[in-house]
Amino acid sequence: MARPDILLTGVERTFGDDEIIVSKTDVRGVITYANDVFCRVAGFREAELLGQPHNIIRHPAMPGGVFKLLWDTLAGGSEIFAYVLNRARNGDHYWVFAHVTPSFDRSGQVVGYHSNRRVPYADALPKVQALYAALLDEEKKHRERATAVAASVAMVVDTLKGAGLSYSEFVFSLSEQTRFGAAA
Repeated sequence: MARPDILLTGVERTFGDDEIIVSKTDVRGVITYANDVFCRVAGFREAELLGQPHNIIRHPAMPGGVFKLLWDTLAGGSEIFAYVLNRARNGDHYWVFAHVTPSFDRSGQVVGYHSNRRVPYADALPKVQALYAALLDEEKKHRERATAVAASVAMVVDTLKGAGLSYSEFVFSLSEQTRFGAAA
């Protein structure tokens, strides 16, 4: 579960363009693997992360609707790309550009999830932050969490429908770098 008791510091952590944060979870989102970069940036030892829900690093400024879209996409057996704001153990924050994929067993059943996170495209972050602020504002209008998340998801779906984009196309459209052949 996310740690609401951790105060936010307002300090942003970064990691290298050549580094990849990697984690694996079971189907319930419980961490089964965390690489050294993940441990360092999040401020945890590996032993502290293993067996914990991945949302241990959830930042309260991340809209629930984004995570609903992420989990629904994964549950459908598809990969997803997303910008995510995480919270480090001490309350610092860090942005990532995540690529999350389901892991399958030999019979084709989903047995977990694998997430690779890179440094986000800087030119995309202001657009992501504006969208996430709007989604959070929508979520705050609703008393019940499920209703708030549904309203947030509906905003994203309506935005995508209006733009004629899939979610992945939308995410990649946020950065000029991804439109002109830069490595994703």
